[in-house]
Amino acid sequence: MLLALLGPLAVATAHADTTDDKFIAELKSEGIIDHVSNAHAIEAGHFVCVKLDNGMSPSDVANDVLNSSSMPAYHSGFFVGAAIDAYCPRHKAELPAA
Repeated sequence: MLLALLGPLAVATAHADTTDDKFIAELKSEGIIDHVSNAHAIEAGHFVCVKLDNGMSPSDVANDVLNSSSMPAYHSGFFVGAAIDAYCPRHKAELPAA
């Protein structure tokens, strides 16, 4: 019975880990390694989505990242795009066309 109750949670946790791992790997692929910890970067990635859900534009969120971190402008924008890709793809349509 307990296994039946925990089964869906285990699947959700595994999915979250996979999403988080992909997010961190995407950041590392661009040389974004200057965050305090992976957990901090993941938390910041989720906060990007909160800001977007509250009506901020991706460029405004990227400016917030730029002003609140030591990331250069390109990395700030990439971070926001990676967060959208990983955690809130519902906001992809708001990204400027490449």
